[in-house]
Amino acid sequence: MTASERLPVIIGVGEINDRPAVASEGLDSVALMAAALREAERDAGGAWLGALDSLHIVNQISWPVEDIVAELPARLGLAAAHVVTGGPSGDAPVRYLNDAANRIAAGLSSVAAITGGEALRTAAARARAGQPAAPSTEMLRERAAAMASPLRLRYGLLTPTDIYPLYENATRAAWGQSLAAAQAESAEIWSRFSQIAADNPHAWLRRRCGPEEILRSGPENRPIAHPYTKLMVANAAVNQGAALIVTSLAKARAAGIPPDRLVYLWAGAGAKEPDDVLRRDRYDRSASMAAVLGEVLARNRLGIGDLDGIELYSCFPCIPKMTRRLLDWPLDRPASVIGGLTFAGGPIGNYMSHAASGMVRKLRAGGRFGLLYGNGGYVTRNHALILARSAPPEEIPGLDWDVQSRADAARGPIPVLLDEYAGPAEIETYTVLYDRDGAARFGAIIGRTPDGARFLARVPKEDPAMIRFLVAGEAEPVGTRGEAALGAAGLVEWRG
Repeated sequence: MTASERLPVIIGVGEINDRPAVASEGLDSVALMAAALREAERDAGGAWLGALDSLHIVNQISWPVEDIVAELPARLGLAAAHVVTGGPSGDAPVRYLNDAANRIAAGLSSVAAITGGEALRTAAARARAGQPAAPSTEMLRERAAAMASPLRLRYGLLTPTDIYPLYENATRAAWGQSLAAAQAESAEIWSRFSQIAADNPHAWLRRRCGPEEILRSGPENRPIAHPYTKLMVANAAVNQGAALIVTSLAKARAAGIPPDRLVYLWAGAGAKEPDDVLRRDRYDRSASMAAVLGEVLARNRLGIGDLDGIELYSCFPCIPKMTRRLLDWPLDRPASVIGGLTFAGGPIGNYMSHAASGMVRKLRAGGRFGLLYGNGGYVTRNHALILARSAPPEEIPGLDWDVQSRADAARGPIPVLLDEYAGPAEIETYTVLYDRDGAARFGAIIGRTPDGARFLARVPKEDPAMIRFLVAGEAEPVGTRGEAALGAAGLVEWRG
């Protein structure tokens, strides 16, 4: 088979939203994946699952599964020779799609599938009901705590909702935006997401929200972590699965799949930041994000004007805001084809499988190129990939997506991290975390000493004046000088 015959093409996509009348009776995560794979096979118009030789599984966390690499193929009666999993991580579906395409292009695979699913809504309902073997109602926080460094544990910075606001506030300050202007930008992007989701039959929440509703804090839109409200964060209370089937151009043609159903995979790019979020060079940009987005366009010889659709990962507003600036993507152009993680649904690591499925549908309906960008961890892992309606030119490289060396070369020095510190300091970035009733729990500050070392500090809720200073937007906290002191609980406290 020639290289042109081995060109990888997506031939089938499937999405599942499981909404049983009794929430605790929903499908488990593996059943969602199996259902999505069957739907992708139906979309491909043939008996493809029996021919799978590569299966890439975006791992799940919502359901106890001893060995998903064995269990999912067993439920489907498959015997794929190459089965891999990892994560879960928001970049994984794009990376797995890229890897599957590369295996086909290299002649290592004939038919490959990518799938993932999360039964978070069902798992939570069973846990609340106290059913045997049900996952904990605090599974997300418990998993995050198990992976956090001791220093983050001490200061309560565990989950993505605790960490991403640190990037939001740092980028806002670096861009010279007021809090009001930054929030207005977030609300505009999220409102456009809601409009897209309202027209997406596969979205979990299909209602339009105006920018003012996104911004307005209240019982239905409580503050989560400054400056984010519930309508600005990923919606994990879902039961969703998605899958894609990839094969070679020759095999697709032999099966009689019409050309207008084929979507080609062009070159991708991937890179990451240091795993420890406290050991990053800065919080107002990401060298790996910049390298991945710059390289994916350069490798495919494309410009922003060539793209008919784009999916910028949207777990929290800082990510599409950072990426759209790197791409020079206009605010008035949608940053999603399916509606974002708040509205289309945020099934932990598998959102981009849904986004890829939506991009395939968009390209089949018309257009030339679509860009997928996935982010995983805490602005940690980045992967981007181009989907197209036509075959790539021969001169476009397709196999090696690793651009880590470019990211590392662009990264600045990483500050020394101190376990504790007392003395004069400056706020590098910050957030305030809230209870479910909307009351501030505490403020969290990443500070810098006069010689540039980094440390964590807490603002206790018993210091309402400092809490107000951090959230009011009347002055910019980033760059503000103050004093750090050891508090009674053994934590460093910020004294403004």
